[in-house]
Amino acid sequence: MATKRKKSKAFNIVVVAQGGRLQYEAALFAASLRHFDAGFKGRLIVAEPQPGARWGQDPRITSPAVRKLLEEELGAEIVPFESRHFGEAYPYGNKIEALRELPEGEPFVFFDSDTLVTGALSALKIDFDRPAASMRREGTWPEVPLYGPGYGGIWKSLYDKFGLEFESTLDTSQPDEYWRRYLYFNAGWFFGPCGPSFGRRFEEYALAIRDDGPDELACQELDPWLDQVALPLVIHSLGGGRPGPELDGLDGDVTCHWRVMSLLYAREADAVVEALGAVTAPNKVKKVLKEYDPFKRLIFQNKGEKARALFDRAQMPRKEQAIRNRLKRENLWMR
Repeated sequence: MATKRKKSKAFNIVVVAQGGRLQYEAALFAASLRHFDAGFKGRLIVAEPQPGARWGQDPRITSPAVRKLLEEELGAEIVPFESRHFGEAYPYGNKIEALRELPEGEPFVFFDSDTLVTGALSALKIDFDRPAASMRREGTWPEVPLYGPGYGGIWKSLYDKFGLEFESTLDTSQPDEYWRRYLYFNAGWFFGPCGPSFGRRFEEYALAIRDDGPDELACQELDPWLDQVALPLVIHSLGGGRPGPELDGLDGDVTCHWRVMSLLYAREADAVVEALGAVTAPNKVKKVLKEYDPFKRLIFQNKGEKARALFDRAQMPRKEQAIRNRLKRENLWMR
């Protein structure tokens, strides 16, 4: 008889929302969580950056309807945080700085706001004492210079900078100097046992890499990759690593990191499109999401179905840029 899967202990979920696109993405995330995981017992925290010296204009949620939907209808808690180090110059740093406002000592999962929940997150078996992050990634960093150093030299220099052991992070099933051999994540989701302690380590490493990186990084671009450069170091330093097969659903049938709504329609599975339709059908959700023109046109005016009809999911172009280009030619690229 198969062993019954145990549920993980209660945990909190955090996404970031601010004025513009992200507030509507966060509303869609929250609606999908409540639709597909009614048994979720933790707190849904929507982290909101506050005005300050690192923002040229007020970054807070601008739509009263979004705020009402999140707090009154979907049970989210909007929690403010200060942008001390990143802000407008590097908005990806929101996910780093927001963590300090999470409850001390409580396990958390962070999701990018452009994520759709399509299954029961609370049913996953998550070992929060062994942090991990998304493996739905491409070899975007580093760009190896013609005359070196290579992948190994670049990554090892970072582990050495923080006094971290390097060899155990290697996937030795992959060839030397191939990017998949080295610990590298998509920062679209990650988790740990304590948000503030994870955030402090994340902040420390990201700032040190940005402001005083090793010589091996002299030719490397860190914008927008800084969070994904620091993340594997943080996870390894806290005793984590690559996620096991029990978490495949976070990059599969439990969540979908869609990134751009046009891309969701173009390339995601039928089940994801059906889930999106179910989540956005209730009037209380629909009337709010329609405020955002790309959602209105793609989801509710059927432009998404036109985008979907352009592609055969069994024979998709190998490069995302080819998908983008075709969508743009048909005036169906919307974000």
